[in-house]
Amino acid sequence: MSKVWFVTGSSRGLGRCFVEAALSRGDRVAATARSTASFGSLVATYGDAVLPLEMDVTDKDAVFENVKRAAEHFGRLDVIVNNAGYAQIGAIEELTEPELRGQLETNVFGPVWVIQAALPILRDQGAGHFVQLSSAAGIIAMPLGGAYQASRWAIEALNETLAREVAGFGIKVTIVEPGGYATRDGKNPDPLANGHVAEPNPAYDGLRRRLAEIAGGQPAGDPAAAARALLKVVDAANPPLRVLFGQGFYPMIQQVYADRLATWAEWQDLSAEAQGVQPAENVGAHR
Repeated sequence: MSKVWFVTGSSRGLGRCFVEAALSRGDRVAATARSTASFGSLVATYGDAVLPLEMDVTDKDAVFENVKRAAEHFGRLDVIVNNAGYAQIGAIEELTEPELRGQLETNVFGPVWVIQAALPILRDQGAGHFVQLSSAAGIIAMPLGGAYQASRWAIEALNETLAREVAGFGIKVTIVEPGGYATRDGKNPDPLANGHVAEPNPAYDGLRRRLAEIAGGQPAGDPAAAARALLKVVDAANPPLRVLFGQGFYPMIQQVYADRLATWAEWQDLSAEAQGVQPAENVGAHR
């Protein structure tokens, strides 16, 4: 049975690849973007199977209106892909209030509005699948990415909570955590030159140079391969709550989690003290 998709951020990048992969196998898609100008070729190729919708995810009323429109147009919604988002780059000290608020409005509040708009529809159907695009930055933190990583860590927690809340309704949730993908001219996008960079403080120039060298060495994934992988995720009887797309960050993530566990274990005595439990080596010392 073909599926009906609702995909945000569909004009380019991974979102566009997800839309094309779904349409190419006979699914139907409500494709949203802040501008629908780039959807002409999709409509020409797939006709009524694609519904272009102009929508900014930060506009709550527009989100609810367009989700309702898509459901009425196709008769149901099966896969909701929260893909729209961007990366705000800058050291914590460099971030302005509008930059931080804008990051959270798009990357956190936007997906929440989509979830809230679509959830009653999926619940009434007794089925559906929320797919949230996160990032390896939703698992680990690196310098100059505080705003972006805060938004991704938040959305990871929100969707893990969502999964526990809606499982009884027959609704599935998957958090997709991509590494770097060649979404612009066959190259891995440079996060330090994507237009969302805070005014630089010279104190961090050396750090910026070192991170640029590291970023340039990361392998870029194939967006079309990511789209094919997503089809397997949404077709799975028991899809994962979390799945990494790409292998570049996997060793780093393994080390980060091992370090966290080791640190918690090393400080267990202090953890016990913080609860009011006397450390084992001091028991009997005052007898």
